[in-house]
Amino acid sequence: MAPHDGLRIIHLTGSPVDTGWADLSRLYARAALAVLDGVDGAEHLVVDVAPDGTWSFPAALDPRALSAAERLDRADGLARLARLDADVGVPQMFCRPGLTDHRSLLGLLGIASVGNGAETMALTADKARTRAVVAAAGVDVPAATLIRRGDPLPAFRGPVVVKPVDADNSVGVTLVEHAGDLRDACDSALTHSSAALVEDFVPLGREVRCGTVRRGDDLLALPLEEYAVDPTTKPIRTDDDKLDRDHRGELHLVAKDDEHAWIVADDDPVVPAAQAVALRAHVALDCRHHGLVDLRIDPDGRPWFLEAGPYCSFAPSSVVVTMARAAGIDVVDLFADAVAQARAASLVGVR
Repeated sequence: MAPHDGLRIIHLTGSPVDTGWADLSRLYARAALAVLDGVDGAEHLVVDVAPDGTWSFPAALDPRALSAAERLDRADGLARLARLDADVGVPQMFCRPGLTDHRSLLGLLGIASVGNGAETMALTADKARTRAVVAAAGVDVPAATLIRRGDPLPAFRGPVVVKPVDADNSVGVTLVEHAGDLRDACDSALTHSSAALVEDFVPLGREVRCGTVRRGDDLLALPLEEYAVDPTTKPIRTDDDKLDRDHRGELHLVAKDDEHAWIVADDDPVVPAAQAVALRAHVALDCRHHGLVDLRIDPDGRPWFLEAGPYCSFAPSSVVVTMARAAGIDVVDLFADAVAQARAASLVGVR
């Protein structure tokens, strides 16, 4: 019997924070449902949270279906979710409450959850804590100082990257090459977070990501995805490299074409060291079904850990899915593995 057969699977989408996070969630989830819905007899249902905090159970994730769906308050939404008697939940939310609180709700309702637990997602949302954990596991991280509003600036010893400690998609990230620009960069980062990292700049090199997936008893490192950077014109990736809106206001993904990102050949000399870092980080961060790390490769070929973003939406454009496809693992099989592992862990009382 296929791992999906007869299962009721809910996709938890939207965001209680703002429209941007809600749109991003629905963009990925809509694409995932297009390839997963109906596979192996599984029933896929949507549970959506709106920025005003209301819950709904739309028939689909297009604007018309979302608008037509009855809106419920949180308590009534949770009660209805419990009555669905779902077997598996797929968290498709990217805001902080979606990554943490709403994932925990699935466990409280006894619904097996695909992906990483709320504890791991809360950890990896904090770049300073994540750095400390992987560094303790023997992974190389650039030297950095954590500052809060009112703290003195750290001594400037050379180029640094200033970033909000818990923002995503490179929001508020600045490369500082002159000491006189450090204050403005820190102030900018602190508009997005209560703290900022002032991190030593790792010269290019290259910038790559590496995903990891657990298949049965095996933890596998996937092919690397490399991103377009240039020592002169694009020394770091910023928010405009990742997301944008078209003239109609519709959200779309930028770094999803051959001009911006590509799979690294297996025989590239950078691959073994980068994959070793990804595997070590997966274990250190207590990831479950999949992991994902961003790495900076210096001119000597040495990988440096930048951050972790261990989620997978199972949309065809999702980074882990793209890497798995390059390794010969179809998205349906990848999803089936995660569902089977989630259910097995649930049956024996594992988180």
